[in-house]
Amino acid sequence: MNTPEPSKSREGFHSGICAIIGPPNSGKSTLLNTLLGQKISIVTPKPQTTRNRISGILNRDDAQVLFLDTPGIHHTRQTLNRFIVDTAWQTLAEADCVLLLLDGALYTRKGIKKLHEDLSPFSNRFQDLGLPLFLALNKIDLIRDRTRLLPLMEQLAGLFPDIDLYPVSAVTGDGTADLVKACLKGLPGEVPLFPEDQLSTLPMRFFAQEIIREKLFLVLQQEIPYSIAVEIENWQEIPEKNLTLIQAVIYVAQSQHKHIVIGKQGDRLKQVGREARLEINALLGQRSHLELWVKVKPKWHENRSFLQQLLPDI
Repeated sequence: MNTPEPSKSREGFHSGICAIIGPPNSGKSTLLNTLLGQKISIVTPKPQTTRNRISGILNRDDAQVLFLDTPGIHHTRQTLNRFIVDTAWQTLAEADCVLLLLDGALYTRKGIKKLHEDLSPFSNRFQDLGLPLFLALNKIDLIRDRTRLLPLMEQLAGLFPDIDLYPVSAVTGDGTADLVKACLKGLPGEVPLFPEDQLSTLPMRFFAQEIIREKLFLVLQQEIPYSIAVEIENWQEIPEKNLTLIQAVIYVAQSQHKHIVIGKQGDRLKQVGREARLEINALLGQRSHLELWVKVKPKWHENRSFLQQLLPDI
């Protein structure tokens, strides 16, 4: 994390940390990207894509907000998922305010019972935080008849009587301006926390690792991506060639998964590498040379020391 020079307080300026939390697939990563106006968190159609917290810095004339996109919170007994959920809860210890994001379109289809099911892991946790809490109903662009939101909003008003509710669409940006305006009021700072040109507190190699994992999700289109991990083994910048050499390992839990990832004559792995490299180039603003290997690591998702290596924030 870069530490800026001490800044003088500005009248009407707000700064601080806002944690975005919610159930899996509520649209947290898409919302973060929309708020920043730039893709920083990977997005796939599959739930529970985010494994680590992703930080993104919103810089405005009147504010600087460090948003933390967290993994989806849910009940689980699996070692990997427990680590992931712990990441989300630990993030709240650093936050100045909390944004709870829910999938409004889902609950208009599945009903109030599904809402209570998804909220059960959060029961009584917010009361102990002592932090400003904001509630947003996402994916309203998928709801043709907006009157269907009314029973849901009434239910949430009963569950969270002292909290303002904001219908939003992370995809279109509808309602997000009012949401950000509300969040700013919950931030205590009056000076910027980071340089104005800084986009995140995470290193570039982390984002490269995430990009590779995203392409694996999108190319494979199977359950196997949940059994895949990506680790950057070597990151070498070569200034004289305006080039970054990146060597990454894709870990799979079973030997048959290795063949699936590689594909016939290596076609899938080549596609992943090609698509990831193009996005990494755009991120770095220069060329990269990406080398990918696939290794079998049985039960890696149950290996706590290996998970701590992959997910250093835990």
